[in-house]
Amino acid sequence: MSQATFGDDEELFGEAANEMREDVESSLADGWDALPAADDVWETDADNVLGVLNGLKTALDAGDAEDHLRDAKKWFTMGQRADAFEDADDLEEEIGDLEEAISSISDAGEQVGDLTSTIPALRGTLEDAGPSDEEDESEAEADADDEDEE
Repeated sequence: MSQATFGDDEELFGEAANEMREDVESSLADGWDALPAADDVWETDADNVLGVLNGLKTALDAGDAEDHLRDAKKWFTMGQRADAFEDADDLEEEIGDLEEAISSISDAGEQVGDLTSTIPALRGTLEDAGPSDEEDESEAEADADDEDEE
């Protein structure tokens, strides 16, 4: 192998390493962009709790962020194994941060989903709790009779 070819290989490897890093960074940026906006999770136009929960459940969708994270991890792993990155600590940290954000959103979505199915049943239970309307009326009549006797 001639010296010129070896030099070309090093240059090509450097270019490939730079492109790999750019791919990781691009996938991470796309992943962050795919997450729901903070205002979408915080603000609501709903008239009742169930509407709030349904809106929140919709807002708590990581969208394509998981796919972008997967791409970032794939290119990052390739670059690490090829020893293509001089310093990859920042990429590794950002991958972890994005992974944690997606996990938090997913966990919150599951909790909201549980509440969404629980709240209507709780409302029904509370509506059915206590004496029936007929019992309320007979108690009111009995109280009125007691007052008349006094």
